[in-house]
Amino acid sequence: MKPWLRYAFCILLGVGGGTALAVHQVRDADLGRQVTNGPWSTNTDNGTADASALSRARVALFGLLALPAKEAMYYRAESDSAGAPLSGNCTYTVSGGEMDARWWSITLYKGEGWLVKNDANRWSVGGNAPARDASGNWSFTVSPEKPEGVWLPTGRTPQFDLTLRTYHPRGALIDNPAKAKLPVIKKERCA
Repeated sequence: MKPWLRYAFCILLGVGGGTALAVHQVRDADLGRQVTNGPWSTNTDNGTADASALSRARVALFGLLALPAKEAMYYRAESDSAGAPLSGNCTYTVSGGEMDARWWSITLYKGEGWLVKNDANRWSVGGNAPARDASGNWSFTVSPEKPEGVWLPTGRTPQFDLTLRTYHPRGALIDNPAKAKLPVIKKERCA
């Protein structure tokens, strides 16, 4: 084999291996200051000057618009409050009380930032949608079939995650995310 062919092969192998490692790091790395609270987790570095290049690449890959924490905090849940992975064949009740934010929403994704195709063309529930009781508590259903009340369809995707966005957060949401009062995700039944 000619020397230039060996060099070309080594360069291609190095570029390919480096690219594969970079993609793996961005997709699977535990980035920044990760905080968990029940089934929810957040990265307190998102949208800050402290965010590493790897954190910024992950934000770019998953399409999350990372505003500074004083403007928005993002929480993600891949499991219910009992720790079981979220499944599109199950029915869940998501419930909570008043959140210390100007506005919030919960969006259902099937992974890597993709919305779930569903016949209802619904992907998110906003903080103004669920009815509240006298104490300010609210709930809505996440399920493959339409129930009574506010509903977020799963489209029967095998696995999904929920993203909670809080806009203009205050109190524990921004100061101590691990202790903030966040929604409960309770599995009711599976088909």
